[in-house]
Amino acid sequence: MADRRLQVFHTVARHLSFTKAAEALHMTQPAVTFQVRQLEEYFNTRLFDRTHNRISLTEAGTRVFGFADSIFELYGEMENAVRELTGEVSGLLTLGASTTIAEYMLPALLGDFKNKHPDVNVRLKVSNTEGVVQMVENNIIDLGVVEAPVGNKNLAVEECRKDQLVLIVPVDHALAERKSVPISELTEYAYICREEGSGTREVIAEYMQNNDIKASLNISMELGSPEAVKGAVEAGMGISVVSRATVSKELLLGSLVAINLEPQLERPFSFVHQKQKFRLRAMDELLEFARQYCVQHAKNNG
Repeated sequence: MADRRLQVFHTVARHLSFTKAAEALHMTQPAVTFQVRQLEEYFNTRLFDRTHNRISLTEAGTRVFGFADSIFELYGEMENAVRELTGEVSGLLTLGASTTIAEYMLPALLGDFKNKHPDVNVRLKVSNTEGVVQMVENNIIDLGVVEAPVGNKNLAVEECRKDQLVLIVPVDHALAERKSVPISELTEYAYICREEGSGTREVIAEYMQNNDIKASLNISMELGSPEAVKGAVEAGMGISVVSRATVSKELLLGSLVAINLEPQLERPFSFVHQKQKFRLRAMDELLEFARQYCVQHAKNNG
């Protein structure tokens, strides 16, 4: 219903990138550029300053962006008001999740949600925790689900459930017969860790600091996903600490051994979103559904 040119401009202004806007809108970059130029012709002024590597809003562009924000918020409120009368829950939600959550928690949750609300379309972007928080900050996604504390006090953060982290070793490793291992002993072995910005890596670093471990981990390899980390540990290339939820298959098959840490290491899985008062009704429905899902999951694993 809203002017398509304004929608395209608003997306480019949020991302400050024609390429990223085209990806978000599922359009070609020339089509995005054409829509913005049409709006500039309508106002008879430039809305963006363009250089070789970046774009920025002109003074006119900044004003248009402010009004566009208000227009689309009112448009969303109007949709919500009508849908409350009709009982309809529909629309498009864009979620972001860190790798562990996207691979091991969200598929079942989103599948159940889609069965309940078939008219809500959900897109999922996968990144590490740092990347997900940045997407929330920049309004690229509606809701993030992350596995590490969020430092930005301007965002709303709500804990979903606790996740236990465990040490994993090959079945023939010297530690394989142990029931638990003090965190200090991890520094004695080759260690395989996630990349910088990973929630798992941040939590482990904070855990070691809180337990006054002065020695550093003997990092032999950095990998970008839980699957890659597990594969390297299975191959005997080192040990690692991962979410217990990610190794259920390997424990069942007997290809890895999971050992509790001393003291026990837990972290929160949390929802993170903007604090604005207005949200699409579909997002409120998803948040409430996810809260109930997490409560039920905790009961089933308690």
